[in-house]
Amino acid sequence: MKTNKYLFIFAFILFSAQNILAQETKINKTSFDLINLDYKGLEKVKALVTAKKYEDASEQLLKYYRGRTDVKNLDFNNTDRQKYAGKKVSDNTLELANDILLHKFKPHKGYPAYDYGKDINWQYRPVQDQLLTTFLHRTAFWEPLGIVYNSTGNETYAKEWVFEVRDWIQKNKQGAYPDDKQYAWKAFVVSFRLNHWSSYFNMFINSPHFTPAFLMEFLNSYKEQADYVMNNYTDIGNHRLYEALHMMYAGSSFPEMNHAETWRKSGITVLNDEIKKQVLPDGVQFELSPSYHIGTIKIFLDALQIAQLNGVEKEFPESYHNLVEKMILAVGKYSFPDYTFPLYGNSFLTTKSAMLKNYQVWTKVFPQNKTIEYYAADGKSGLKPEYLSSSLPNAGFYAFRNGWDTTSTVMQIKAGPPAGFHSQPDNGNFVLWVKDRDFTPDAGSFVYANVGNQENSKRDWYRSTKAHQTLTLDDQNIQNDAKLIKWQPDGNLQLLSYLNPSYKNLNHERNFLFVDKTFFIIIDRAIGTAKGDLAIHYNLKEDSKASINSLNNSIVTNYSDGNNLVIQLLNKDKVTLKEESSFVSYQYQKETNRPAFVFKKPKNNELTQGFISILYPYNCNKPPEIKIIENKGHDLSNGKIDLTLTINGKINQIQQNLNP
Repeated sequence: MKTNKYLFIFAFILFSAQNILAQETKINKTSFDLINLDYKGLEKVKALVTAKKYEDASEQLLKYYRGRTDVKNLDFNNTDRQKYAGKKVSDNTLELANDILLHKFKPHKGYPAYDYGKDINWQYRPVQDQLLTTFLHRTAFWEPLGIVYNSTGNETYAKEWVFEVRDWIQKNKQGAYPDDKQYAWKAFVVSFRLNHWSSYFNMFINSPHFTPAFLMEFLNSYKEQADYVMNNYTDIGNHRLYEALHMMYAGSSFPEMNHAETWRKSGITVLNDEIKKQVLPDGVQFELSPSYHIGTIKIFLDALQIAQLNGVEKEFPESYHNLVEKMILAVGKYSFPDYTFPLYGNSFLTTKSAMLKNYQVWTKVFPQNKTIEYYAADGKSGLKPEYLSSSLPNAGFYAFRNGWDTTSTVMQIKAGPPAGFHSQPDNGNFVLWVKDRDFTPDAGSFVYANVGNQENSKRDWYRSTKAHQTLTLDDQNIQNDAKLIKWQPDGNLQLLSYLNPSYKNLNHERNFLFVDKTFFIIIDRAIGTAKGDLAIHYNLKEDSKASINSLNNSIVTNYSDGNNLVIQLLNKDKVTLKEESSFVSYQYQKETNRPAFVFKKPKNNELTQGFISILYPYNCNKPPEIKIIENKGHDLSNGKIDLTLTINGKINQIQQNLNP
């Protein structure tokens, strides 16, 4: 079987080689219009162009690029090939590279490799997910070719890369197909392609298949793409940031080009403007997605590093540095002691090792900040934050916590403003983490890109309000626009209270009480004239083996290690408790069923209706006995809370006036 496979690969290579020869284009004077021939080091190139020896000039230009060492790329430099030479590559990387030789591409890790044909069909869309096609045209999937080539020196991989680049350029000219601005010529996608191609340039520049003719074709295409991005920036959001960063990459990777300085300055100008627009005063990026927030930190810091490599770091003012530092500190506030964070807004699960690497980069940029050092050193040095419970009020991210180590209890809550792009209709959602266990993980996103206006039931479910820990009316989605009523993060009775205009004629007031820094009471009030079925949803971790007790309206987890949680409704009026379908997605296109439950009651008139829930972590296999007495002053519909709560014989008096 292996013999047949390699014969097949050889046939593909022969086909590619024939096409490479057919693709060679004649070099003439206009080929050099994009080059600043007065750039230091290009004196011989200029002389040959002046003498109209264009073939010789292109050979001299290639020689210049092969010997160039003063231009630094953040990903792969010409001098890095020594680090890869002879180094064993992983089986997965080798398989990906060999598949690329057969035109089997794997643009996105959430999908398998697909066969794009002997005569590559760049418009092939094997699944109805626009993300796969946009990732195809980013061309990051070519990286294994470069890694294997630099490891083995096998020219097969370089030859194929040259062929595929030429094939892409030939078949994907601007306007080649009606929706190219959604895919190959979407500015965001083009900008990533620029970034990847600058690395590939260094990976393959020393191959004999990287001919002078190919060099001129590559540079002319690169110039066209960079000019395109500069003239077609996305209006707003993280896409605009990535485009600006990649324009800086383009300008610094090819300073010999006439437009290089314009590209670089364009990126710097956009980033200086956008950091003030996109970063809220509390330091959170305005899309309110923990993952994308961290991504934007990398954008801003990569830009600083590129500026430093080019000696223009002063073009970023001190205020830029200060905002990035504030962004880093915000990460600690919305994270758990194991360095993970809620999967709000299309976030995906991170790992402690990945976050430690991030913090280790960040602490080098801000060495005087002892809190960042504390996170980077996993608490072994630096200073842990002076606070416990904390808020990011502009983003609407709140955290109750009783410590910073893995024995702590932490509840992260989202109650924020309207937000676009990756944000979901989930105000009131929370994630409860106790002793290194996430009991109520956010659902995640599974998939977050549709094809045009086509519906995607999976995407719609993961975005839906009912997939989150909050209140719904008739299971419909809410709108986000929470207004803070009260935030009291200190003492033995801590409080977060907010009001959200969830539906037409229905406001949702949610009150979180953190009692004795141990357990939580959640008081929900549905205020307004709207009628329908009210529900509060609880979605638990997939391995919790949760069960319900309809007699006392409780839900309990059943972990054998004794670290468990009981959720019990304390209402005296009639409420139904049922199980409902739910999922969680920690990685793109991967999901797991999980236990989920809903408390429901009707709202038949204009009177305020409410729910009172207790979330009590406990350390055994038997849930605590919880009893409640509604005292004389208790009137939930009018915002008066007066309860006597008894838990395993311990009495707690809970009194709150929820009115402003």
